[in-house]
Amino acid sequence: MKFDDLVAATGVAPRQIRYLIAEGFVPPPTGGRTYATYGQAHVTAVARYERLRDLGFPPAAIRILLNAREGIPVPMASGVTLVIAPELIGSGADAAPIVAAVTARLEAILAREPPVAADTDAR
Repeated sequence: MKFDDLVAATGVAPRQIRYLIAEGFVPPPTGGRTYATYGQAHVTAVARYERLRDLGFPPAAIRILLNAREGIPVPMASGVTLVIAPELIGSGADAAPIVAAVTARLEAILAREPPVAADTDAR
């Protein structure tokens, strides 16, 4: 897609997208200056930046978060912090299966009794 298509796909002002590319928040286009093309990776990168900005993070903090190797820590409740892989932020991924997995794991961790192990000797 061309630059104007990227603007339309993201709903972000052209000047802001140019800033994001110049600052390294969005990868540069392929094909050079004259034949610059953008793809889904560019749309995702813009969406990720915008989502983090909407959550209140300034650009310097977004840079640190996106460079974090372990992921982005998000406090959920007293004593519980969820660490999210940067590529999931603003990706549009279906949250339902992730929420179900996190809920099941958290319930198991917080349970008073350890989970009953499956009987592996029975055949």
